Amino acid sequence: MLISGEDLSRKCKELKAESKRIVFTNGCFDIIHAGHVMYLTEAKALGDILIVGLNTDDSVRRLKGPSRPLNNEQDRAIVLSALKPVDYVTLFDEDTPLELIKILLPDYLVKGGDYTVENIVGSAEVQTNGGKVVVIPLLPNRSTTAVIDKMKNSL
Repeated sequence: MLISGEDLSRKCKELKAESKRIVFTNGCFDIIHAGHVMYLTEAKALGDILIVGLNTDDSVRRLKGPSRPLNNEQDRAIVLSALKPVDYVTLFDEDTPLELIKILLPDYLVKGGDYTVENIVGSAEVQTNGGKVVVIPLLPNRSTTAVIDKMKNSL
C-alpha cells in the first residue's frame, strides 16, 4: 500500500502501541528481480510490518543518472505494494531516507549485503533508539544494473 510519509508516521505510532515490530528498508527498486524478492522476504521475517522507502524518480536520476529510472515511481510503488512481504511503500525525494528514518525510528533497519552497518544511512539513529541494523546477503549476480546490461547486450 502506497502511503504518504505523514500518514505513515501516524500509522507507525499506532503499530508500535500494538507492540508490532517495524522493519524499514529503502531503495530504487527499478526492475524487480529475484534478488529483490528474496531480500524483501528476509527483511519481513525480522518483524511484523515491512515498510519500503522508495526513491522518487528525481532522486533516482540524481543517484543513477539521467537514463534512470526505467519505471516511474508510481509503477515501481504498485509493483512493490503487490509483493507479499511488503506492507507499506512510501516515497522520499531526498538522496537518502535519513529524515524518514528519524521520523519512523523502526525496530529494524535493513540493507543489502553491498552495505556495512557503518555506512548505512540512519544506522546511528536506529541503534540509539534501541533498534537493530541488519545486513542481508545479496543473491549473487542479481542486480538491476546486470539486468539492464543483459538487455542492452541482447539487442
